[in-house]
Amino acid sequence: MRELDLTAELQRQLGVCNACRYCEGYCAVFNAAQLRAPLEGADIAYLANLCHDCRMCYDACMFVPPHAFAINIPSAMAHARAQSYERYAVPPTFGRAVRSPVAAVAVAAAIAAVVLLLVIASLGGWGALTAPQHGAGAFYRVLPYAAMLAGALALGLYAVASMAAGAVRFARDAARGERVVTARSLGTALGRALALTYLRGGGAGCYDVTRRSGRRRAFHMLVFWGFVADLASTTSAAIEQDVLHRLPPYPLWSVPVVLGTAGGIAIALGAAGLIALKRAGDARPTDRRALALDGAFLGQLEALALSGLALLAFRGTAAMPTLLAVHLAIVAGAFATAPYGKFVHFVYRTIALIVNAHERGA
Repeated sequence: MRELDLTAELQRQLGVCNACRYCEGYCAVFNAAQLRAPLEGADIAYLANLCHDCRMCYDACMFVPPHAFAINIPSAMAHARAQSYERYAVPPTFGRAVRSPVAAVAVAAAIAAVVLLLVIASLGGWGALTAPQHGAGAFYRVLPYAAMLAGALALGLYAVASMAAGAVRFARDAARGERVVTARSLGTALGRALALTYLRGGGAGCYDVTRRSGRRRAFHMLVFWGFVADLASTTSAAIEQDVLHRLPPYPLWSVPVVLGTAGGIAIALGAAGLIALKRAGDARPTDRRALALDGAFLGQLEALALSGLALLAFRGTAAMPTLLAVHLAIVAGAFATAPYGKFVHFVYRTIALIVNAHERGA
């Protein structure tokens, strides 16, 4: 569907919604659409990222297919979100990865794995991949700290810079050039983002195969707070190493390991739960391209969590060097593809919530 066609189609569908107004209390999208009529291309991107894809409006609507009006807001919004990821990607050429997310994730991780295996073999021979390492600095005897740090910094800075550049462009369009970031709008938006307020849907809760509220939101919470725990684990490990001068691997009861284990388990459970819901659920209210983005992102998260937990479990064995290379390859692939996949949704969604809070004076 071309962007012009999508704008016209959402204009048509939201025109029916504005006349009906049955779903206006379900989430922020319907009231926001009334403030933006008539819609332009940038408005579509804003509304699509404001939508949390709870899909309860689809269940409530009397005009969904096979009705002649053929109202399917979740599908149109999902399609528009995928378009926005590509539209605001920096550099634009790499935005095409949005069209083939599974391939992009797999290729990035495969390239990183080959590079890491070659580096490890070049430093210590192929035998280094099966030689057990013990004691402080065990990981760095497989791959030097300088190599790990350089790769992480390069990929991390690239991912952050690319996402920040895209976010600035998206924010400028969504806010229509206005200054929307205030203490009030920022506080309201962050509160709604952290609580996943709009994943509650229209009273009955978020969409899943049983229509029971809470499960999808709970799995999202597990993934988010698992990510926060892993970030805290990495930060505490940096303090242990660079401030307290204690080299990894750390004891099982240490702060980095406890936080990392809790985060890894939370992400693994949350991602697995979301994958199960998507496999068991009805895909009609959403978009095929969006499903591919979701699948690639959730699979990547699952691989990150499980490879990290496996590295922890077998770090004292001959499998450690290979598991380290595999885990770092998945991490590198995640950094490389983050600006061009579902990972950016939390950035654009938070911006959309800030803009909406400003427009509503909340």
